[in-house]
Amino acid sequence: MGGQYQIRGDKYPRMRRPRRRGRLVVLTITSVTALGVAGWGTLQLFDVFTGGGNPASAVGVKAGCATKASPSPSPSPNAALPGPDRITVNVLNATTKSGLAKKTADELKKRGFKIGDVGNAAKEYDKKVKGAGVLLGPASALKTSLPVLGTQLAGAERRTEASRKGGEIDLIIGDAFTRLTAEADADRALAALNDPEPEPTAKKSC
Repeated sequence: MGGQYQIRGDKYPRMRRPRRRGRLVVLTITSVTALGVAGWGTLQLFDVFTGGGNPASAVGVKAGCATKASPSPSPSPNAALPGPDRITVNVLNATTKSGLAKKTADELKKRGFKIGDVGNAAKEYDKKVKGAGVLLGPASALKTSLPVLGTQLAGAERRTEASRKGGEIDLIIGDAFTRLTAEADADRALAALNDPEPEPTAKKSC
């Protein structure tokens, strides 16, 4: 070769490409960053499912708090319910079977109820009660005397008359009547009526 630059001798210099160190550094930094982001994301998912260290691991629930169901305090006996000795019952027979009213009245008297009239039902109900019976009273008796008497004849229909005066209630015997509820069962139903079981309530403990 001529000119200003000439190659002398029989050895030629080797031409090497410059090393791209900058590119290698960038790739290294990118890889480290990606690994860091992946690890951070995994940690966040772990915290979400375990509640690790988060002051509120669930909406409205404090971390570390456990919810337990426990019965609420037992309510006091219902003072609004009168005892059998304060209830006067008229026992009326609406069936074709004779003697049912007297027999039923005697049994209710043994169980502590006061007995009023004993006889046949009025024409409005005579031979028209298909069930075990009807308990009839004033509107004020719907949540007082009628439920108490209802413990003695399971399945009896309860009715009220707005125009009815006084505190007496009627037990009208129907076609499906066989006998009063067994006394032991009636006593349990009356006890449950006066002292219901407490309902469970949820409590949080931290």
